[in-house]
Amino acid sequence: MRLTVRAESFPVAGVFAISRGSRREARVLTVTLERDGITGRGECVPYARYGESMESVEAQILSAEAAIAGGCDRLGLLAELPAGAARNALDCALWDWHAKAAGRRVWELAGLPEPEPVVTAYTLSLDAPDAMRAKAAENAWRPLLKIKLGGGADLDRLRAVREGAPDARLIVDANEGWTPEAYLALLPALEAAGVALIEQPFPAGEDAALDSLPRPISVCADESCHDRASLAALKGRYDMVNIKLDKTGGLTEALALAEAARAAGFGIMVGCMLGSSLAMAPAHLLAQGADVVDLDAPLLLAADRDPPVRYAGARMHPPEAALWG
Repeated sequence: MRLTVRAESFPVAGVFAISRGSRREARVLTVTLERDGITGRGECVPYARYGESMESVEAQILSAEAAIAGGCDRLGLLAELPAGAARNALDCALWDWHAKAAGRRVWELAGLPEPEPVVTAYTLSLDAPDAMRAKAAENAWRPLLKIKLGGGADLDRLRAVREGAPDARLIVDANEGWTPEAYLALLPALEAAGVALIEQPFPAGEDAALDSLPRPISVCADESCHDRASLAALKGRYDMVNIKLDKTGGLTEALALAEAARAAGFGIMVGCMLGSSLAMAPAHLLAQGADVVDLDAPLLLAADRDPPVRYAGARMHPPEAALWG
């Protein structure tokens, strides 16, 4: 099996900002596996927060070239590479290749029910309160909005978004940007605004702060949850986990993590990095039956794959086989 990896860039429609910075493009690595005239593809988004760069992840992908050429399968890949972006692109490309070789869809190979459309959150990027109010009003028809917070004006941002979208269900994502004091200060306003979920309020590694804090609103682990090995440290501190393929290192581990998390009593959120429809396609399978779906990245881009995942209203539809799976 021949492996190739290519760096690609997709422009963002405007600017995408979170507490750690802003971006005007989505930079991804696309992996292609080819054998017997059949091609499988996968995409990953190297993430600096996890010590990844485009160059380091590409090198990690290429380090598995001999193993892939020698017939390494998806389970073997779990031992070959650690969880992270590199393994994700390879794992998803293997799923795609095997589905095309078998003339079946990935959901059939995985023994899963045929996927259906899912309602996805729509993300409001971190901005000035007035700008976030306007963006919320523009998207007030959506049933679920996700607000990026983590700055000094968070209370004003929250109130502005609620004014702009009075009926939408709200999720707030601090991206590790709060302190316990900020959390406690914001909690009454979050409750008053009817916020349904708080994502990763504190830096990963500082989860013990949640041991002594009230949780009237469900709290979801994102940066603190990568794969099944993460779960033990989250028990009793978080109510949900956000599963992303670039953190788990692919669909194979993500499906196992979802099963283990449910068995441990966690709710499931399925999220994504800022990538194209090729990255969203395998995550759509994982999103079946999830409590919260946040797979809106292509909606934030000015250009996408062809064919793209289809979004109709607030619903994300299953990918075409020509895209993935």
